[in-house]
Amino acid sequence: MLLQDVALVRSQAARARALALTTVSQAGIGHIGADLSAMDILCALYFGVLRGGPDDADRDRFILSKAHASAAMYSVLALKGLLPQEELATFGGQNSRLSTVVSTRVPGIEFNTGSLGHGLSLGVGSALGARIQGSTRRTFVLTGDGELQEGSNWEAAMLAASRNLDTLVAVVDRNLAQKGASTEDINALEPLDEKWRSFGWEVRTVDGHDIHALLDVFRSAPLTAGKPTCVIASTTKGKGVSFMERNLEWHSRRITPELLQQALQELEEAPND
Repeated sequence: MLLQDVALVRSQAARARALALTTVSQAGIGHIGADLSAMDILCALYFGVLRGGPDDADRDRFILSKAHASAAMYSVLALKGLLPQEELATFGGQNSRLSTVVSTRVPGIEFNTGSLGHGLSLGVGSALGARIQGSTRRTFVLTGDGELQEGSNWEAAMLAASRNLDTLVAVVDRNLAQKGASTEDINALEPLDEKWRSFGWEVRTVDGHDIHALLDVFRSAPLTAGKPTCVIASTTKGKGVSFMERNLEWHSRRITPELLQQALQELEEAPND
């Protein structure tokens, strides 16, 4: 693992957090808690793992199943040069491509998602398609933990294992929170790792804000030949902004200009290590 790789991803994640915060604040809508918990995962993938450019038929595929983290996704795509950065100001607006759940109208978005629980099924189809086409491309799917309460995920997980789809990687943003309460209070998921293993997946649990750990596990996929991989990334909702971290109010609360400045200042002053 090159230290330069870790430093690059960490730097881009800080920039993307600032962009997402500004985007959601200006729009007056969004799901900033989910954006911030997923940001390190997204940046590790886009700046250190995913192979191939947008016009490469054998490029790795990425599917954002937790599509309400759209401001995070658009911010990363803007930093990748796939989306004009100034277009972020149109987020959620009338006739904007940047809808509050991700859409293929936006360059770099592979699939429309938004109805929670369906991204993994799309990922299974993508991995099966790659096998039929003789492609070595991998498919990464980022799910929220709350959406794992949807049964369609477990149907997809069962099929992926039975078809030995080892080019498929499911990443769970395990921030322990969904709208209104803890996942464990609403419909408990634990022991989550054992659930995935019982469906035939190879499982790793990592700190979802440890860039080194994220790059290592993503670059190592498939972890076991013949098995799909599940990475449970333990994260903090609202990560990076003290008054948002672990505060369920910030699932979709409006960010005032004053709070935006406070958040941006915290990001600027945060140690880069």
